Amino acid sequence: MIAVLFDFSGTLFRVETTDSWLRAVLDQTGIGLPEAEVAALAQALEAAGALPGGPNPQHLPTELAGLWEVRDESAELHRAAYTGLSRQVRLPTEHLHDALYDRHMTPAAWTPYPDAREVLAGLRERGIQVGVVSNIGWDPRPVFRAHGLDDHVNTYVLSYEHGMRKPDTRLFATACAALGVDPREVLMVGDDRQADGGAAALGCAVHFVDHLPAGKRPDALRPVLDLID
Repeated sequence: MIAVLFDFSGTLFRVETTDSWLRAVLDQTGIGLPEAEVAALAQALEAAGALPGGPNPQHLPTELAGLWEVRDESAELHRAAYTGLSRQVRLPTEHLHDALYDRHMTPAAWTPYPDAREVLAGLRERGIQVGVVSNIGWDPRPVFRAHGLDDHVNTYVLSYEHGMRKPDTRLFATACAALGVDPREVLMVGDDRQADGGAAALGCAVHFVDHLPAGKRPDALRPVLDLID
């Protein structure tokens, strides 16, 4: 292998909890609520699947089903899908829906997995090129920069910038072309068996990790170095 492609959310980074997400926005906007109400709203938002990178909706409203399927194909579709889900929950003020969406795009909302830095640095030391291929509706480059990991990534291929989403092989092919490598010499690492598994159709090897809280997944990326070696 001479290059590794990584997914973003659930693979290299984990988004904050729904409770933390809500509390950060309430603090930011100066809205004070009783503790029981905050807890109830967080639970309802999680059930609605309103936090991008968090759990999927427990029940997808019929009117949002079509939008949900294409949410990663543009920034506008992504925002509309997730604010549509958050609007299934009545919040104290209407502007909180957009404030919540905006919060999830900030570096503070994301934590690298404990072994992400070690693995990315190890790949760089070995001369292995790295790409990030993500189904996403916004630019995660500032997240990588804020956490000191951007220098380890050679290229980003983001669904919303190309109007298509994994498992479409064209996204993986675009990343391989940007790195100047044959897909058969590339390892794709991700947490979604269907989306990330699409790289196999192009000839890439594929390695899966589990989408778990960062504290419960301390070293799932380390086998990547063994696979390369």
